[in-house]
Amino acid sequence: MLVDIVKWIKNYSEDNGIETLVIGVSGGIDSAVTSTLCALTKMRVITINMPIHQDKVLDSRSDKHIDWLLLNYSNVESNKIDLTESFDSFSSVFSDSNKDSLSLANSRARLRMMTLYQIASTNKGIVVGTGNKVEDFGVGFYTKYGDGGVDISPIADLMKTEVWDLAKEIGIIQEIIDAPPTDGLWNDGRTDEEQLGAPYAEIEKAMIYAEENNLSEFSPTGDEKFDSVLNTYLYHRNKNLHKMKTIPIYYKDSEHVMHSNGPN
Repeated sequence: MLVDIVKWIKNYSEDNGIETLVIGVSGGIDSAVTSTLCALTKMRVITINMPIHQDKVLDSRSDKHIDWLLLNYSNVESNKIDLTESFDSFSSVFSDSNKDSLSLANSRARLRMMTLYQIASTNKGIVVGTGNKVEDFGVGFYTKYGDGGVDISPIADLMKTEVWDLAKEIGIIQEIIDAPPTDGLWNDGRTDEEQLGAPYAEIEKAMIYAEENNLSEFSPTGDEKFDSVLNTYLYHRNKNLHKMKTIPIYYKDSEHVMHSNGPN
């Protein structure tokens, strides 16, 4: 799988005249694995750490991983762009009625997305996504037009547990492997498990079960613990399904049907 993903990234880039791979490094396992996969292509890779009121532990892990990449791969370059002032300036123009903690968290992700594309567009590059299968196609645990705004997604067909396995295979720093997953968008440092309500390994089992049984609504299995996770999985999936569908379009041609995927 490792060799296949690296080859896929390189082939896509060569077929499309891409010279540079641009990726945000957060200090988490997904961006650590994906940035290393990019480095293994031997193409030019630009890694970017983009703190916004960042937790010092996360910021440190991001720096450590980038330093590890720079030490081991001569094709890797790094940038650290502190977006705290830009974010604060953006936030300050809105009244309290037009901002809340969730909208501001999503705005952090969208500001980072714009930064990645600014770098990519001036370096004949593309933005490489770091989302895994559970987040991107299961529960929709990402920001629309934020970390979901990318050009390619090398690990989007890998379950979270597969990402951990790949991290061990390619030698990712143990501190990053052991760290509780977090999106780093909240000042209180909440983890993914706290936001989702269950560990990734359990959510994966619920995701597989729901897909195999074509479930869109909760139906009890009789296993109280599993039912709780399954219900949690379907709640997040249904709430975020609009992110994972094609943008709805109104067609003036009467032969087409207008569909609505839900609110943005």
